[in-house]
Amino acid sequence: MKIKLARSEVIHFVGIGGIGMSGLALVMKGMGFKVQGSDINLNKNIERLKQDKIKVFIGHEKKNVSQATIIVISSAVKKNNIEVVLAKQRKLPIYKRGDMLGHITSLTKNIVVVGSHGKTTTTSLVASILSSSNLDPTIINGGILKSSNKSTRLGKSNWSIVELDESDGSFLKVQPTYSIITNIDREHMDYYKSMSKLLDLFGEYIDLVPSFGKSFICADDKNNLKLIQSIKVKNFHTYGVNRRSNFYINKIDQRRDFSSFDLSINLPGKKNFSIKKIKIPLIGLHNIRNATASIAVSISLGIPIDKIKTGLKQFKGVQRRFNKIFDYKGVSFFDDYAHHPTEIKEVLNGVKNAYPSVKIVCIFQPHRISRLNDLKSEFINCFKKADEVILCPIFTAGENIKLNFSYKDFANKISDQSQVRLYLIKDKINLAKFVKQNIYGNKIVIGMGAGSISSWIKELPKLI
Repeated sequence: MKIKLARSEVIHFVGIGGIGMSGLALVMKGMGFKVQGSDINLNKNIERLKQDKIKVFIGHEKKNVSQATIIVISSAVKKNNIEVVLAKQRKLPIYKRGDMLGHITSLTKNIVVVGSHGKTTTTSLVASILSSSNLDPTIINGGILKSSNKSTRLGKSNWSIVELDESDGSFLKVQPTYSIITNIDREHMDYYKSMSKLLDLFGEYIDLVPSFGKSFICADDKNNLKLIQSIKVKNFHTYGVNRRSNFYINKIDQRRDFSSFDLSINLPGKKNFSIKKIKIPLIGLHNIRNATASIAVSISLGIPIDKIKTGLKQFKGVQRRFNKIFDYKGVSFFDDYAHHPTEIKEVLNGVKNAYPSVKIVCIFQPHRISRLNDLKSEFINCFKKADEVILCPIFTAGENIKLNFSYKDFANKISDQSQVRLYLIKDKINLAKFVKQNIYGNKIVIGMGAGSISSWIKELPKLI
């Protein structure tokens, strides 16, 4: 007799179309759970769910949860959501995505990636190495892997590689065996209120790592260094271009199609050794750091160096991470998820190193009014490696709050402080007209943002 997990339960995801929610739903369905969900609009994530025969309701209605016995909600779902209200009336168990993810990953040994930036790429790199080593892990990622066109994969081993979102503190719900902390930046202050509280929670997260596991912390990040100083039990290794790192990055060579580097490895109680000429199909120092984190955890797992190098070489990338979309008049157009000042600077630095003699045009769509209010000064100064900035209207992501300053004044300050030519556009039609009239010659164009800018860039060929 075949026993199925939770045979009598129907697990309903409210907001199932999000990248994190849809990924968790796919994994749980693969594990044998009865899964369904609802969301406001149809999108590519929902199309992937339907391909896996998961029932998805478009629109939120009471009847959607008539058969549900467990409710999972995303952080974007409001308390007055009609399905959530009915579930409360029926006294159904309601879990946030982070809670449910913690329950599911309690069944496996976990490599968990956290941090403000670089999580998705780092998670994907670890997954590529483990998969090429025939470890067959379960993968729960925050972005779409180009190799599979999915954000998740249910493996047959007892290992999981998990990207965790720190936006609402839910990353403390998952028990890590090994953890990677890429960086800690000023982000999600609507929840944390202060950097000290954010650092405190990362300290709690470090304490969750068991004695037989290990944390890997990037020593190039100033807030990570503050965290390191506060850690009482030194059950961690560091990585970065910081010479004191346990995994010290050196001899960096950045090209248009790849980056290469060496690692000098100094671990307590072990003989020092080096790994020469590591090659990754990615540009930018930030991605070299991400790759180093994946190497560090893989070495701790006992994966041979040749397998690690093979896994990195075979990495196919992640959607919306400096992906080339099309060419127009000899100019290449790229799409990138960068929406925080730190991310924008890192991407532009990487592009400048890989394309030193090419003019960089950045099409930027700010994401969330709250982020713009909190990081106004940082945004004004983050475009210095660009030559031109095309500034789009703010993608509010449903926020109904006031911008604390004049948007036109904000645009002028970007031009002054970042020393770039800046153009304000109204919409994607206006953008297409601008591109048709002004984009030619020795340039590279990068669309940046977490909102609708990706679809704008992909629609440009038809509009021009």
